[in-house]
Amino acid sequence: MNQKLVRNGFILAALMNFSVLVWSRGFTNVAINQADPVVMSNFGLLMIIIWGVAYLGAASTNANLKWLAGAFALEKLVYALIWINWHLENSVQALYSTDTFAGIFYSIYGLNDLIFMLFFTAVFFKEPLIKGSSGKGG
Repeated sequence: MNQKLVRNGFILAALMNFSVLVWSRGFTNVAINQADPVVMSNFGLLMIIIWGVAYLGAASTNANLKWLAGAFALEKLVYALIWINWHLENSVQALYSTDTFAGIFYSIYGLNDLIFMLFFTAVFFKEPLIKGSSGKGG
């Protein structure tokens, strides 16, 4: 996989995670916390930013990213599944009536996670096991 694409994908994933600061209005938007007090507590939102720092760190390395990308894909899968489950049990329309930023956040965060799960999965399957190797036997 093109290293520039991988690097830029990791940077974009980090920026998307950092956008939590906008949606949460710097951790002051209680509507986000109240809609899912376990996953989207201020601690949970801070951990999303920490994941973004990890993506940024991965973007700045020339090391093999196969297993790191695999871990990131699993992390994104978990968030996507939580988001789907949230939508099955809650009304995003009700959240919009409480707070527009919270409504937008809950409308898009899982789609974002699904997209980056696919990206990280592609990196996992495209990266050779050992840097400099084509990944092909022989």
